Amino acid sequence: METKNKLIVFQGKNIRKAWHNDEWWFSIVDIIEILTESPRPRKYWGDLKNKLKEEGSELSEKIGQLKMLSSDGKYYATDVADTEQIFRIIQSIPSKKAEPLKLWLAKVGYERVEEIEDPELAFDRAMKTYLQKGYSKEWINQRLKTIEIRKELTDEWNRVGIDKQSDYAILTNVLTKEWSGKTIKDYKKLKGLKKENLRDNMTNLELVLNMLAEATTTEFSKKEDPKTFSHSKNIVKKAGKVAGNTRKDIEKQIGEKVVTSKNANEIKFKNKKEIEMKKKNEKKSKRTSRL
Repeated sequence: METKNKLIVFQGKNIRKAWHNDEWWFSIVDIIEILTESPRPRKYWGDLKNKLKEEGSELSEKIGQLKMLSSDGKYYATDVADTEQIFRIIQSIPSKKAEPLKLWLAKVGYERVEEIEDPELAFDRAMKTYLQKGYSKEWINQRLKTIEIRKELTDEWNRVGIDKQSDYAILTNVLTKEWSGKTIKDYKKLKGLKKENLRDNMTNLELVLNMLAEATTTEFSKKEDPKTFSHSKNIVKKAGKVAGNTRKDIEKQIGEKVVTSKNANEIKFKNKKEIEMKKKNEKKSKRTSRL
């Protein structure tokens, strides 16, 4: 089982983590040791696991094991959990150190309920989050539009009987391959991504072409009203080719590739440079006006 082992530091202590099956997995005993300060974190975890099982929790069935580096320099099979499962475990630990995380989880849950009642709040919070991350307002407006287009597409897929996340993933991968020339896995590899969201690492032009592919798929599906998954897949291929041909035409005109290795770091860096240049010009303008 191939993994990439690394350490993260929390409150001055190490938490082992490993990249496996396209997501991060964390050592449960490391987190328990930090939050509980128990001298026997393995026993604490064993007791907690039994308690959760008695309460009818399915969490223990989702816990996996990966070989992780121990303090003696050797690798041992260690109980691990993904981010969602770790949060569930934290909720079950009566610890002052866990309380801030529990409060944060409660706040996130409350905000999610608010967003269901008023979807506009989700866009406002997304705008604020992207601004805090350093994206430009122009890019953010484009990104938020992709969310709207994507929702229309998944609603259409749901209407024709496609409601499994695994089916969404298959169709999305086919669509991405048709318009960009790359599968999602290869696309993320090009941009140096792992768990990160692919669309959060697209340039404006990439986002526009992705929207074109999804919006075209939605319209084709409404017109053809497919009754089978196979028919929907054919529609996806046809719509993807429309956006793919547009991409090729653009590349021919500008003489360079549209799908690039540029990721969020480079996109935000460009925005930072533009902001700095704007500030310099404003200062220069003020000095000139004083003369």
